[in-house]
Amino acid sequence: MSIIAAEWTCLASTARLQRSSQTISVVANKVWIFGGEVQPRQPVDNRLDVVELSKAAASACVRTISAQGEAPIPRVGSASTVLSDIIYFFSGRGGVAMAPIAEKGHLWSYKPSTAQWSLISPADGTAPFPAARSYHAMTNDGASTIYVHAGCPESGRLSDLWSFDVNTKSWKSLAAAPDPPRGGTSIAYCTGKLYRMNGFDGEQEQGGNLDVYDPSQDSWSTVTYPADGENGPEARSVGTLLALQLNHKHFLVTLFGEHDPSAHGHAGAGKMLGNVWAYDVAAESWNKVEAAGEWPQPRGWFDADVMNGIEGKGAIVVHGGLAEDNSRLKDVWIIELDP
Repeated sequence: MSIIAAEWTCLASTARLQRSSQTISVVANKVWIFGGEVQPRQPVDNRLDVVELSKAAASACVRTISAQGEAPIPRVGSASTVLSDIIYFFSGRGGVAMAPIAEKGHLWSYKPSTAQWSLISPADGTAPFPAARSYHAMTNDGASTIYVHAGCPESGRLSDLWSFDVNTKSWKSLAAAPDPPRGGTSIAYCTGKLYRMNGFDGEQEQGGNLDVYDPSQDSWSTVTYPADGENGPEARSVGTLLALQLNHKHFLVTLFGEHDPSAHGHAGAGKMLGNVWAYDVAAESWNKVEAAGEWPQPRGWFDADVMNGIEGKGAIVVHGGLAEDNSRLKDVWIIELDP
């Protein structure tokens, strides 16, 4: 097992940014933060918070944008993905009952360049679409396809996989992922395939399996690894999985997450992890990521996204989440990986 060096930098920490179960999306060297909660099951407002991703500044510029015109209702446990500099969102929990937000297969999009929200309707209103859910996962293929996977509907958990074509505005049901169904799982698209790992099945966190979906075959395969924290990352949920290029090599990076669930369910915090792992896709091997100096505290129920690195380095921005003491975090960090 190899070691990848990294450096953490704290960009911002403000009361306005305090929350968990939110989404973050990087567009044009800014991170756009939406949704989440400070008190359990009480969504924050539907404003967007924007953080400038510049290490050169003494402190990051943070501003808040109020929703103009038609906009999504406040929500927690939503998911987002960025395609062609547009942020796409699907479902989540909200409203008085904090139930999954049923929008009949619609997606919300936000275009930072025009500061405009749009509700995207499926072209065929009678065609099947994914059920409303929370704590699901989203990613895209970099062209025209968005993927939505798993999560928590009104009751139980899901293992389904759906694609949405932004050009034809059509949903397609794809092969379901290997069981067990789960919430708080993570997916990433890399080298023409979709990768899935981790999550909570209602009894325990999942680990030791990296499930791989091949769109050309509409089928899944599985790569196993020791989830012992020495040769591979421990089982976890509500973490993240991101595709990153380091010196022209493809990696999948997973970091943080909840390792043992709270006895109080959503109202409490379990055992949180604070480590970072990088999977070499070509070599099919895990690498530990180590950093000297300051390091963010362990957390789950946060969000992260890839940002532009420099000189062959890869960079990820991490925001907020839930700490082990059940407090919501308000910090924004950058981690730069240097192979």
